[in-house]
Amino acid sequence: MRINKAFIAALMSLAAAAVPASAKTKVVTTIFPEYDWARQIIGDKEKESELTLLLSNGSDLHSYQPSAKDIAKISDADVFVYVGGESDGWVKGALRNARNKNMQVVNLLDVLGDKVKAEEIVDGMEHEHNHEEHEHSHGKEVSTFDDKDVKDRALSDWAGEWKSPYKYLLEGKLDEAWEEKAESGKMSAEEYKEYYKTGYKTDIDSVSISGDTIKYVYDNGKTASAKYKYVGFYVQNWSSGTKAAMYRFESTDKKSPAPAFVEFNDHMIESAKAEHFHIRMSDESFDAIEDPEKYWPTFFPADMDAEEICDHLAGHEHHHHHDEEMDEHVWLSLKNAEIFCSAIADALCKADPKNAPSYKSNLAAYEKNLSALDKKFEDAVKGAKTKTILFGDRFPFRYLVDDYGLSYYAAFTGCSAESEASFKTIAFLAGKVDELNLGSVCQIESGNGKIARTIIKTSKNKNAKILTFDSMQSTTKKQINKGATYLGAMEENLKVLKEALGK
Repeated sequence: MRINKAFIAALMSLAAAAVPASAKTKVVTTIFPEYDWARQIIGDKEKESELTLLLSNGSDLHSYQPSAKDIAKISDADVFVYVGGESDGWVKGALRNARNKNMQVVNLLDVLGDKVKAEEIVDGMEHEHNHEEHEHSHGKEVSTFDDKDVKDRALSDWAGEWKSPYKYLLEGKLDEAWEEKAESGKMSAEEYKEYYKTGYKTDIDSVSISGDTIKYVYDNGKTASAKYKYVGFYVQNWSSGTKAAMYRFESTDKKSPAPAFVEFNDHMIESAKAEHFHIRMSDESFDAIEDPEKYWPTFFPADMDAEEICDHLAGHEHHHHHDEEMDEHVWLSLKNAEIFCSAIADALCKADPKNAPSYKSNLAAYEKNLSALDKKFEDAVKGAKTKTILFGDRFPFRYLVDDYGLSYYAAFTGCSAESEASFKTIAFLAGKVDELNLGSVCQIESGNGKIARTIIKTSKNKNAKILTFDSMQSTTKKQINKGATYLGAMEENLKVLKEALGK
């Protein structure tokens, strides 16, 4: 979600005088797990702190919009904790205009680093690109698919005149694109520029493709061309968990100075006219092609100018691991929780050094509780009859199932806004209930059970139960006042998991 800079500035102006000065350590969190972790670490120093939960009325992280009061609280915070995913696209503007320039900021996705997972599409799941039925248009790019759905392609898919944007990048003509990406992405504008500077690097200025011939024009003015034959495709698995089909061509003219081994990737898996493409090459072999996650020379239609390429990049989600839509539900892992609590404790110690010994002591005690519960989950899975759970709902628990080696099926991804499942998805999930002899279909706390009931009705096991997991995405202040805690919610999830696994 994006809130523009002008709107953030207006909110800041309206709220500037709304928050009185306070000697307390002001801690602002966006979601309940962060709030409770901070509460546990603060412990008996609560009278010396002011702890705020922004999403306290049951609002969902994916649809939350901050009020002027929220922005004002963030502006004066000593410690601010947020998730850092696409749903928090508004945060950068709020921080840019914050009054407290010494604020300690904890971005959960940044803290987790390379352990962050991309959103995952599993078999049977409703999603925009249903490759099994080829419902996607050729104008849409894909980053998740079944290997069996990849089709052979001809060089004609990339026919035409193409040019590299690398010179434009070096000249600063694409800088607006990096600024735009930084508004909602994980990196700063400068980091995006460096990332693309490495990825786009090439000494080839332009490429012309006609028939079975590729002609290269280098930035020193030299040219080279060769005829190529198609030798098949290779499925590249990215570190983010997504994929790409690499289409390979080998030169039939061994005397030509043109690259002998070339592979194309344009994020498509079947014949389509490319809108742009990445091309990697080697004179030795396909295996000798340098790290495709780091280097991806890119070519756009030759008639596109710098401004048009800039506009394209600003709105283009590049399917490499830095720009993939990340799975934001990182709090649903006890192992991650220990990492986050350590980061929050560090931030509190820096913001309030005099109480640092207390924060560190409370952290140590809480980490023991997290670790003990983590062990209970491990033991429960070890003795389970089945290792698969099935959700007739959104599925925000990927981090949890990956922690313990479980498999899952679900109607939607964790961030999906869809609420209606197709007959095909219902039938697939019902078939899995029968195939795996599952005694339950699961949902999250905000689910209405409609899809789960339909799956059960469609399956042979009419007596299957509907079990509810708590994703802690809509915990309210009222629930907190009644004693809700992160560990308590995860304890309840453990009970539900045991039943789902047939313990």
